Amino acid sequence: MTKLETSAEAPVPVRVVAMKIRDWISRLGEVWIDGQIAQISRRPGMATAFLTLRDPDANVSLSVTCARSVLDEAVGEGSRVVLRARPDFYLERGTLSLRATEIRQVGLGELLARLEQLKRLLAAEGLFAAERKRPLPFLPSGIGLITGRASAAERDVVENVRRRVPGMRFRIENVATQGVSAVSEMVAAVQRLDHDPDVHVIVIARGGGSVEDLLPFSNESLVRAVAAARTPVVSAIGHETDTPLLDHVADLAASTPTDAAKRVVPDLVEELRGIAELRRRGRDCVHRRLERETELIAGLPERMRAAVRAQLSGETTETAQWLNRIRRCTTSALTSASADLAHLRARVAALSPQATLERGYAVVQRGDGTVVRDPAEAQGRLRVRVAQGEFGAVVA
Repeated sequence: MTKLETSAEAPVPVRVVAMKIRDWISRLGEVWIDGQIAQISRRPGMATAFLTLRDPDANVSLSVTCARSVLDEAVGEGSRVVLRARPDFYLERGTLSLRATEIRQVGLGELLARLEQLKRLLAAEGLFAAERKRPLPFLPSGIGLITGRASAAERDVVENVRRRVPGMRFRIENVATQGVSAVSEMVAAVQRLDHDPDVHVIVIARGGGSVEDLLPFSNESLVRAVAAARTPVVSAIGHETDTPLLDHVADLAASTPTDAAKRVVPDLVEELRGIAELRRRGRDCVHRRLERETELIAGLPERMRAAVRAQLSGETTETAQWLNRIRRCTTSALTSASADLAHLRARVAALSPQATLERGYAVVQRGDGTVVRDPAEAQGRLRVRVAQGEFGAVVA
């Protein structure tokens, strides 16, 4: 398709632009589209039916026209359908619509199969992991509640919470819990409550219903919005047998709205009763301890005297034992030392020069004091030392 060459001086007529748009759109050809019917208009006497087809996960819709014979009477507003259509651009009105040639209603079995496939996909991403679950506050100061307007679920949650904690503050977001606008309204409500600093826990509640009625609570957009929320979220959808995907991603899945009310706040009366019981047990424990200590103190002087006497007796006996051991050790050491001294004296006496002189030997010295060891050295005056003394001698 060639580009239009235009300017302020050379504009093109509206019809030319409209025809270009129509030609461009017609190139798309027939397509299969998955959506939810938000509105149906079957005008009496007209062979054409008019529909509004809405995206299940986003606030986007398109107009659809089709022959009445193509539209099954069982298809109504809120039905999930798959249709084959060709986009058309009407020149006169400048509007885009789809011309459907085949419309198939999605059955319950196919919806459940899609939900199971979506469940596996989200689980593989880790959105249902236990480590992502956040603990609920013990006593929140504010509770955000997402539910239908004037619904039994809203009444069950509010009444049961205030029965347990009177005066609890709520921020209630009344939204559609089924139908074409349910998902977008609930997602927006989750985001508003998540940004409110006074809301410490969010409860999404609805009573029971058919599988089709509870489909919005298994919608991927809602599941991802809850997973992205920073505030803990409690799911309270339907009855105990109902398990939408919201139960898997929520931080706590309550079986019913009444059960959710009991899980998000403690019972004030029970808590006060528990505190009173703990105080009583604490007082009893202190009294028993005081009684034991009093009994121990009453017998303390006598026990101290007995302990001191036993300690002194033991110390006296041990001192006597040590004295005896010291005496024995000292006596043994003195006896051994005396024997060693006698042996040493005998050895010294045997090795002394005096002992040699006693055996008859003599020491001869010259006048300068040198000992005579050779007969040739014995000349002049000599000094002779014997055992009993010494005397002089002259060698002739």
